[in-house]
Amino acid sequence: MSSQPPIGEIQSAVRNAPGVPVIRSINWGGLRTLYIKEVRRFFKVQLQTIWAPAITTLLFLVIFTVALGSRHAVQVAGIAVPFADFIAPGLIVMGMLQNAFANASFSLLVGKIQGTIVDYLMPPLSTAELLAALVGGAVTRAIFVGCAVGLAMALWPSVHVMPRAPLAILWFGIGGSIFLALLGVLTSVWAEKFDHAAAVTNFVVAPLSLLSGTFYSVDALDPTWRAISHANPFFYIISGFRYGFLGIADSPVMFGALVVLGIDVVLGLTCYTLLKRGWRLKN
Repeated sequence: MSSQPPIGEIQSAVRNAPGVPVIRSINWGGLRTLYIKEVRRFFKVQLQTIWAPAITTLLFLVIFTVALGSRHAVQVAGIAVPFADFIAPGLIVMGMLQNAFANASFSLLVGKIQGTIVDYLMPPLSTAELLAALVGGAVTRAIFVGCAVGLAMALWPSVHVMPRAPLAILWFGIGGSIFLALLGVLTSVWAEKFDHAAAVTNFVVAPLSLLSGTFYSVDALDPTWRAISHANPFFYIISGFRYGFLGIADSPVMFGALVVLGIDVVLGLTCYTLLKRGWRLKN
């Protein structure tokens, strides 16, 4: 008698041939695991990643309000707004943007430098799942920072940060954070050392965020600088986010929402393509 099992049992035991993927749809388990890893990574040092940025952003508010006085007002669309109320929403979203970039630009870069990039490339995750987990972790950190800054400013005297258009706050806050998270992923793919990521932070992200109308209304600028400000995507994020608290903005809110959406789509496709090809990751 033959000791081999029937052919039917062998076929049922070998469900997939070598090289055939077992996971045929979204790998929710792997996506959730990588997302939790990214969140735990920055949350384990929350004093540095959440509370320190919140305190730094709050110091901007304290310095500028003390220097200019509580009676100083800013003209926005012809309406006088107390300076503290004007600057507070911009500072909140600026902190969110900078920390979304900082989180996303660190993940793949530290893996490339330490030689652990294989931990991101080898698991059974598609390119879209890998990108979604990295961006999701960065956006989560941005939301934590935004809530911490908003809470601190709500408790600060003479500052009013009551939401008037919650949908605008969510759209520009989350959409802007996705924008900077994708820019951070793109930076971590391109960079080969921490100096490269720091250069993008110091010469791209910081100037664009500080010169985006956070501390002033672009309507007060001369036509040349006003045109330059309108070419800055950070301007539309901050103006739209501010609209969610004040009900007025320096630019058309719908146009700004479309600009943010368009940039997110373009950067998302760019990051997906580079990750799919393994550019500067599999060398």
